[in-house]
Amino acid sequence: MIQPLHRASRKEHRPAEKRTRHVFQGEFNVATTQGGGAWRRRRVRTPGLRPGADIVSDLEPCPKASAPATASQAADLRVRLDYLLGEHLILASKATDAALGGRNDEFAAYGDLLNQNGTDLGAMIGAAYGSDAQSRFNQIWSAHNGFFVDYTIGVAKKDQAMQDKAVADLSNTYVPQFSDFISGATGLPKDAVTGLTKEHVLQTKQIVDDQAKHDWPAAYTDVRKAYAHMQMIGDAVAPAIAKKNASKFPGDPTNKGVNLRVSLNQLLQEHLYLATAATGAALGGRSDEFQAAGKALNDNGNDIGQAIGSLYGTDAQAKFNQIWSAHNGFFVDYTTGVAKQDQGMQNAAVANLSNAYVPQFADFISGATGLPKDAVTGLTKEHVLTTKAVVDAQGAKDFRASSQKDRAAAQHMQMIGDPLAAAIVQKLPQRFS
Repeated sequence: MIQPLHRASRKEHRPAEKRTRHVFQGEFNVATTQGGGAWRRRRVRTPGLRPGADIVSDLEPCPKASAPATASQAADLRVRLDYLLGEHLILASKATDAALGGRNDEFAAYGDLLNQNGTDLGAMIGAAYGSDAQSRFNQIWSAHNGFFVDYTIGVAKKDQAMQDKAVADLSNTYVPQFSDFISGATGLPKDAVTGLTKEHVLQTKQIVDDQAKHDWPAAYTDVRKAYAHMQMIGDAVAPAIAKKNASKFPGDPTNKGVNLRVSLNQLLQEHLYLATAATGAALGGRSDEFQAAGKALNDNGNDIGQAIGSLYGTDAQAKFNQIWSAHNGFFVDYTTGVAKQDQGMQNAAVANLSNAYVPQFADFISGATGLPKDAVTGLTKEHVLTTKAVVDAQGAKDFRASSQKDRAAAQHMQMIGDPLAAAIVQKLPQRFS
């Protein structure tokens, strides 16, 4: 049996300078721009998502002359690379968690997603450097995933020799091969790439060690640390790729507006994956892991809330936290209802999400940013539905479906982060010049 799930008070107001601690806090913790200027429909091609796939946003503001552009082909490259690298880390940690917990179907499902993520990364390399480079990257990256599987199996079996062999393969094969490849392709100093790559190996190894010991507070702290480190890699590599291939990736990938876009997208993706880690642990009866994942989720929300306060002040942050705390409680109710097989509780939670949270959140964001209310409402409803779908599949123990829905829900977060970042920069251009 899982421990009872507790939710934050829906009427709670806390000073912005104190860290808020709401279960499932942090979803859209962004109060964005007051809208001036026209709005345009923008189609963004995202390499590595699906072959030929486009993401369409109806919320992209035409930037004012003084506002830096958050969208360009170079910026899109950086956003997508950071997104996929962060996703790699999260999917890997979910796979190793399942493997060490003996949840074989869940491990296989997340392993397949991890491979798909690697294929998407390879497609980005291919778009920049051609098919030979893509094949070479895929070879190196796939081997690195395999070495981590070997390490995890060694830990599960308490086979020190197997662990040592996997670490040696990662250190003496993957690190130099990856560093040679990236340095040669981008012109980045090999020593710098080597240092970043070694750190990724050490941090991922530490997560596996934490999981094996069931030290869940350490595991989720280390997941967040390793996730943030993946952005350090992407932030170095993407601008270097754009510089080497300026005709393919024109634009500025490093202005302050793009920095905001990257930060929001990374935090929103992290939120979704931490939320589903928490619900998966709760529904699986892993109470200690649920508590640790919930704390990591709260910390993620605090980070987004601090971004709100730094841009819009404490009143906007407090108002957002009021709405968001209620939404957190509604999802706690829904997860508890699924765990108890209480259809009435589930229905009440869905009604609260649909009839209280969605309109309140849409009013808040639209009023703060000038974004069209109908479009914000649609995105908010879709987030609720995609997250609910993950919980339903987890409750049914359909891990193939839950993992796929997990990734789909996380990818949807960029549909929210992109227009919010653009609106913030349009509203406060002087903060991003």
